[in-house]
Amino acid sequence: MAMTVRLPEELDRKLEAIAAAEHVSKHALLVQGAELIAERRARGELIAGAIDFVTSHDAALLERLADA
Repeated sequence: MAMTVRLPEELDRKLEAIAAAEHVSKHALLVQGAELIAERRARGELIAGAIDFVTSHDAALLERLADA
């Protein structure tokens, strides 16, 4: 899917420098960044789910540990 991205000049210059140093296009760099954000969000959701599971299934154990 095609899309146009309007970046502030300073950010565009920073991305241009990073892309040149990495030997990739700015487009590829932006795709990598979007993938990292999506992965970070998914990982955060997994961690939140794991914490919810532990707190709901091990509430008694956590209470005993807090009292120890």
